[in-house]
Amino acid sequence: MKSNTIGNEMLYGSIWDKLLKFAIPLALTNILQQLFNAADIAIVGQFVGKLALAAVGANGVVINLFLNLFVGLSVGANVLISNLAGRQDQARIADAVHTSMAIAMAGGILLAVFGVFFAKPILVLLSTPTEIIEDAILYLRILCLGMPFLMCFNFVSAILRSIGDSSTSLWVMCITGFVNVVLNLIFVLCFHLSVDGVAYATVISTIIGAFILIHKLARAPNATKLTIKNIKFHSKELNFIVKIGLPAGIQGMMFSLSNICIQFAINQLGPEYIAATAAALNYEFLAYFLLNSFAMATVTFIGVNYGACNYQRCKDIVKSALILDGIVTVLFSALIVIFAEQCMVLYSTDKTLVEHGVLRLKYILSFEFLNVLIEVFSGSLRGLGISFVPAIICFFGICCFRVLWVYTVFAQFRTFSVLMMVYPVSWMVTSVALIVVFFKVTDRILNKL
Repeated sequence: MKSNTIGNEMLYGSIWDKLLKFAIPLALTNILQQLFNAADIAIVGQFVGKLALAAVGANGVVINLFLNLFVGLSVGANVLISNLAGRQDQARIADAVHTSMAIAMAGGILLAVFGVFFAKPILVLLSTPTEIIEDAILYLRILCLGMPFLMCFNFVSAILRSIGDSSTSLWVMCITGFVNVVLNLIFVLCFHLSVDGVAYATVISTIIGAFILIHKLARAPNATKLTIKNIKFHSKELNFIVKIGLPAGIQGMMFSLSNICIQFAINQLGPEYIAATAAALNYEFLAYFLLNSFAMATVTFIGVNYGACNYQRCKDIVKSALILDGIVTVLFSALIVIFAEQCMVLYSTDKTLVEHGVLRLKYILSFEFLNVLIEVFSGSLRGLGISFVPAIICFFGICCFRVLWVYTVFAQFRTFSVLMMVYPVSWMVTSVALIVVFFKVTDRILNKL
């Protein structure tokens, strides 16, 4: 990439091949990350036991809640830098980079302190079963110690994405994932640690990945070059990042809160359902990260082109992203559903646990295509600088709807099947609302030709 043409290749030529070139490394990065996380759970499930597996699984929604606010803020950084790249505003790009890193460092420290001190009250509030709560608390506290490094990893990745680089994070993830798996085996098999072993392995590998990415950004040949002494908040850039990123982060947190509500209901059904959910979630995350990679590509491509006033190209990007994302998501989800039982056996041979996991996968992945509509249209609006609208729609259509479902429908019919139905129904409601609003908003702001 030339130093004076940041993001230039996204402004011209065909779209679909560039989206694929951008989205595939991003998808592979997220999938590799989830596979390495799945290795944590698989190692615990196979070599320690299903109670340890449940202890790790009980923390999934909590970790997501912690992360989503600042991951959302990183979306704000992505939109800002991609818009500035479209305008080739070198000075403000530099300010945006250093403001982004200041947010990452400050936010990571806050999350670490909060997580360590409030791990026990949170897990008690979730009605985590007594037989797994001590291990769950230990696992959460150790992971929280690595939050500053995880935030830096996410923000540097967002900065690189905003200038069209989605491949660097992929090879860094290969390195850190390999380290994570090796350390998992060493800590669990050689030192006979349990959930604390896989937590330590995750933190150490995250630290390594964060330092590699920071070093990469510090050697950048253009305005994205990171200078440690220049890391500080710039008010104009901070305001934009917060304006775009905060609604996205709150939306993510609301998703997590609604999933915590669902996790609360699952916890009441027993450890077998908790463990089955922990295992099945790994495949659900694979499908989501795959489809979300195209949505994230859409954010960047539209951000650059909107900054350069290429309004018709913004519309074409949305169409291409929907088609590509839809095809990939349907094929992948169908594959997992067909081989659901074989997928679950990789985590546990317990017959009851496998049955619960297969049921969950069929209910959720059979309707994953609805998530394509939600993510691509939401990402497109954010690329245009509109973040509050998709956040409020998702808040009511997914978050509030799921909470209402748990305390009404599930309260009346307390079965795992009824609980799982909340996912496709909430996606359907939200996707319809987003489609209607998207076309109304874009007709107003993109018809400037």
